[in-house]
Amino acid sequence: MKWSLLELNKYHETPLTFFETLDLKKELMRRDNQILDITPIEVSGLVTVSKSDYLIHYTLKATLTLPSSRSLEPVDLPLDLVVDEVFMTPEQLQMRTELISEEEVLLIEGQTIDLDESVADNILLAIPLQVLTKEEENSNQMPAGQDWEVISEEDYLQQKETAAPKIDPRLAKLSELLDTTEDGNK
Repeated sequence: MKWSLLELNKYHETPLTFFETLDLKKELMRRDNQILDITPIEVSGLVTVSKSDYLIHYTLKATLTLPSSRSLEPVDLPLDLVVDEVFMTPEQLQMRTELISEEEVLLIEGQTIDLDESVADNILLAIPLQVLTKEEENSNQMPAGQDWEVISEEDYLQQKETAAPKIDPRLAKLSELLDTTEDGNK
């Protein structure tokens, strides 16, 4: 969904409201190869136009299908995001006030605002690092195979602690003999 700046400038008095269903499946799968599928994205919101910026407030709803982090089983991840984006032309960016930092502003290149790009970016940012099936969330069992297993960080630290070499106190004096002195002699 794109709007030209000339079209948006007609909405100085009242905000422009919108409701669209976007199909960004190919774009999202191209940008992130872990995405297995995505439902059409329902986007609704409003555009507020002022002399200093173009503010777009919208909600998006979709269901993303991703592989499980443990078993690679497909997992449906429902998304319901609320997004606020501030767009500015290069001229508006130079005249901006200090209330908005430059990092919070999306620069308008050309004469159109492309909402599809904003929606795709926010969906990709919302993907969690760890995706688990319901069974994997409720279970503490980790994947394992022949001669290997995945263990939690706590288990690893516990194994490391128990496997640390302990010096027999009766032989502690002998270890001092093996230490190198300052002049290099043993």
